[in-house]
Amino acid sequence: MSKPRKREPASSSKATSPRTHAAFLRGVMPTNCKMSELARVIERGGFTSVATVRGSGNVLFGTDETDLGRIRSRLEAAMQRHLGRVFAAHVRSLDTLAALAARDPFASLDVAPGDKRDVTFLRAPHARALPAPRGGAAILRVEGDVALSTHTPAHPDGPVFMKLLSEAFGDDITTRTWETVLEVLAKR
Repeated sequence: MSKPRKREPASSSKATSPRTHAAFLRGVMPTNCKMSELARVIERGGFTSVATVRGSGNVLFGTDETDLGRIRSRLEAAMQRHLGRVFAAHVRSLDTLAALAARDPFASLDVAPGDKRDVTFLRAPHARALPAPRGGAAILRVEGDVALSTHTPAHPDGPVFMKLLSEAFGDDITTRTWETVLEVLAKR
């Protein structure tokens, strides 16, 4: 007579697949969306291994889907269904972000000591001329659908950085410091 097999506990979504993508959500902050709630919403949208980084809408997750547009649509539909609002999602594969980090794109750029290094995620590659630097803010280079820029915190000219980015790329963008991007990758 064989022994009855011990049933394994159902695994949580945190262990079902590796993290494969990151979404950088525009406009998320601790005052309008708690990261724990956002993680639950993403899980309810069918994504696995969900983790958040900082309180500003940086979400890592697993999915077998590879089409970034479909992933974005699923994320935004989950937010609409479970939050009643949508934060525009800029999705990248973690492999793409890791390749960017491995190149260390800021190493070859002229960054003044004390300036913040920033990555702006665009919806599509950008080929138009960039505006001239001003008020301690400069867009240094565009690599496909990612713009690399710097800004001087607390510049005497005020908050011109986001205005410069909006002028160059419109409002369907989201920006993170280079340190935040590296932190997202560290949580991979």
